[in-house]
Amino acid sequence: MPAQKLLKLILFLLSVHSICVGLALISSPSELFAYFGYHTVTERFFPIQGGIFHIVMGVAYYLAARYLAEERGLIILTVIAKLTATCFLILYYFLIHPVWMVLLSGIVDGLMAAVVLIVYRQYKKELD
Repeated sequence: MPAQKLLKLILFLLSVHSICVGLALISSPSELFAYFGYHTVTERFFPIQGGIFHIVMGVAYYLAARYLAEERGLIILTVIAKLTATCFLILYYFLIHPVWMVLLSGIVDGLMAAVVLIVYRQYKKELD
């Protein structure tokens, strides 16, 4: 598969993933968070804020996929967002509170960043 098509597919899947996570954060009852290793959530503001952030980033990932040639900056934003999330989540896990979902999310975000970066580099090579 050409790198351009693969990169579009990956970015589209990241978009779907991020929007689904966002909707889950917004709509999940507070009691559900305990199953993922969090203490009881009594204030809904932060899960909803996190959900909105995921939806906004999902839109950015979609725009990166849709307008791949014109919006290369969104691909760089994708990598930066995923690497920032990776650093934050892993540091949070080891330095603040070892919630298994935080560590898993950090690892997955790091893998997503690596895949996007590798395929983006291949895409740029194909353009030359």
